[in-house]
Amino acid sequence: MKFLDEAKIYIQSGAGGNGCVSFRREKFIEFGGPNGGDGGNGGDVMVEAVNGLNTLIDYRYQQHFKAQRGGNGMGKDRHGANGSDAVLKVPVGTQVYDEDGETLLADLTAVGQSATIAKGGNGGFGNAHFKTSTNRAPRHANPGLPGEELTIRLRLKLIADAGLVGLPNAGKSTFLATVSAAKPKIADYPFTTLHPQLGVVRIDDREFVLADLPGLIEGAHEGTGLGDRFLGHTERCRVLLHLVDGTAEDAGAAYKTVRGELDAYGHGLTEKPEIVALSKADAMTPEQIKKQIAKLKKASGRTPLVLSAQSRQGVPEALRALVQVIGKAETASDEKTEESAWSR
Repeated sequence: MKFLDEAKIYIQSGAGGNGCVSFRREKFIEFGGPNGGDGGNGGDVMVEAVNGLNTLIDYRYQQHFKAQRGGNGMGKDRHGANGSDAVLKVPVGTQVYDEDGETLLADLTAVGQSATIAKGGNGGFGNAHFKTSTNRAPRHANPGLPGEELTIRLRLKLIADAGLVGLPNAGKSTFLATVSAAKPKIADYPFTTLHPQLGVVRIDDREFVLADLPGLIEGAHEGTGLGDRFLGHTERCRVLLHLVDGTAEDAGAAYKTVRGELDAYGHGLTEKPEIVALSKADAMTPEQIKKQIAKLKKASGRTPLVLSAQSRQGVPEALRALVQVIGKAETASDEKTEESAWSR
């Protein structure tokens, strides 16, 4: 299945049904009075997060969605049928924006969450609604209100506990394949990962979701390489694992390149907890490892982990470090939720 994390679609809610002008016409009932029913309400356009989807590819092939119109009112006080809703099924983590791409309409972060994006028009009143003691034979009814029409943008931000960042060929896909059942493409050339990959990682008695993102290069925020369009998927991550290729000429410079792109992208990525690791230790001599650690420590301001996804050296330690940060973030989030509930 092709990965698609952005889509632009047109939606229209249903118009309300018209009210009816009708009178009782029965034998021996001379003044039967009005009995025109109200029109039905138009259907809404809703967005719902469901299980089993991880891409917006369905909205590549269909961009127009319309809810059903409400039925017209009828005689004998019969109410028009309400129009059925149009429900758009989207993956968990989808955000709904207005056409400008900046106004957030809904953010669906859990299965079953839904939001009404376009409200259906109300049905018009029939003439029976206007009957009063002084107006016993009203001869007018209201038309149904029109539905709403708008263009919206869907943006998918994958929900993962941790995210892998780094330059192309830093060993991110190999790391993900080693620690999870995911099968990302692995090759000895850059940009083998063309879209984010997710894997469920288990370590000790804990498990978490790890996201592998396409590699960043200098100038990615300006569109160089694959650009930074996939960095939106890290905005929901609680911690970043920054892999730096130990076989590169200067590990410190490689680290600064990626951090510069994260800073240029913004959205608080540079403020997230970060674990720095020197990868591909199996392809280096002890002297090379020592030199690269010194350069990386000077650039990042912290002592990096040393690991090799190929030989699994240092991999459990990296996973436990991620679990520790994720656990702290979950605790802080729970405390914040309790405080918010108590304040209400």
